[in-house]
Amino acid sequence: MIKYYRLFITFLLAVIAYGANAQSSATTSSPYSRYGIGDIDPMLLPQNIAMGGIGVAVNRISGYNNINPLNPASYGAINFTTIDAGIYTNGINISQNTSSGMVTAKNYNFRLSHVAFAIPVTKKSAISFGLTPYSELGYNYTTTTTKGLGATPTPPSTTYTPSDTTANYVYSGNGGLSKAYIGYGVTIGKHLLIGGNVSYIFGNILQYSSTELPDLYGTLDSRVEQSQSIKGVNYDYGIQYIIDIAQNKHITLGYSASASTNLSSTSSYIVSQYTYNTSTGNENVAVDSVISQQSSKSKIKLPQINRFGITYQVDLKFLIGADYTIGKWSNLTIGGVNAGLQDSKTLNIGGQFTPNINALHSYFARTDYRLGFIYDQTYLNVYNTNIKNVAFTAGLGLPLAPNNGSTAFYKINISAEYGQRGTLDSTPEGNLIRERYVNIHLGFTLNDKWFQRFKFQ
Repeated sequence: MIKYYRLFITFLLAVIAYGANAQSSATTSSPYSRYGIGDIDPMLLPQNIAMGGIGVAVNRISGYNNINPLNPASYGAINFTTIDAGIYTNGINISQNTSSGMVTAKNYNFRLSHVAFAIPVTKKSAISFGLTPYSELGYNYTTTTTKGLGATPTPPSTTYTPSDTTANYVYSGNGGLSKAYIGYGVTIGKHLLIGGNVSYIFGNILQYSSTELPDLYGTLDSRVEQSQSIKGVNYDYGIQYIIDIAQNKHITLGYSASASTNLSSTSSYIVSQYTYNTSTGNENVAVDSVISQQSSKSKIKLPQINRFGITYQVDLKFLIGADYTIGKWSNLTIGGVNAGLQDSKTLNIGGQFTPNINALHSYFARTDYRLGFIYDQTYLNVYNTNIKNVAFTAGLGLPLAPNNGSTAFYKINISAEYGQRGTLDSTPEGNLIRERYVNIHLGFTLNDKWFQRFKFQ
């Protein structure tokens, strides 16, 4: 057992150290993350992600205590001290049709996935606290147009010949928000679970937009730099009701929500002018700042998000379920201005199967096998086109055998998502972008009896 503790503590410290170091770095590479406050990350652990992201009606899975911040009512089913920590990596292939053919780009990212703890308070209640990502922002792309501005030749020539001039519009951004939460859940009677989280959302977002005229010699290029430092409190609450079909067969109905709250934002806004070194192609130091506004304060109003779920479970054997989520993102405002998003609608379907959790001579019979599907009509409407996300998920729950007499149980959870967001369609307003991605999540779960009272006779 000692070696498992050492392994877990080493892993936990590593992900915490990496997470603390990476909070201000870009952890995604998606042009679609420029909208709103970045790509929103659901509060899901690898074991839920592998099942298509279901979690609203999920509490204990295959006999293991499972931390499920998506619905804090689930804490009422926790009777072991539980620790869960994980990491995440993804690869993304971005494609777009242009007048000169298809353009593609590949990117890879790596970050902390989550650190979560749960501790029983009574036999029917527990508290949970942890740190998860809330949103991710990271993009860098250029659009090019041709304008009839004329071209100034390189000296010593003084002949001016009117011609079309290339204008490059460069957009980039990085950063994201994290969510530190503490919550409490309790079981009332035998069938009803209720709970809530209080969360502190914080982080920084930095965005740039530049206009460059490479064909006009001596012309100053311009850049708009906007940074936001965001922080504030948010609330989650939920309920679950368990219907017993038989002693070991149950249907669970669930509802959870994230409340509409206000975050405070302190922003700076700088417009600068710069040139390029023609011999090296590198950008020179900014010539001046045309506009500089510091410490401008405003509010970000988050939307109400409602989630509904149902699962059917045969204890220690299998679980299947579905979630449906409605996000009122059309109500998102930044600095009092509507962000121009639409309401999102997400369907999650999935489950897991454990052949024989008590098998003595077959490790693979004790392994959890998970599959799922996600259909997401996102909050994005670009060029009058709804941007959809479709993904298939799969994963494993790999148990680690405890020592004889140990009260601790360990499991490694691995999940993978393969999906597509967006389309290659062309519209009169412009060409859309298609993203194909693979996300890999790795988590380590510990269940143990802590704070026990021993009786001596």
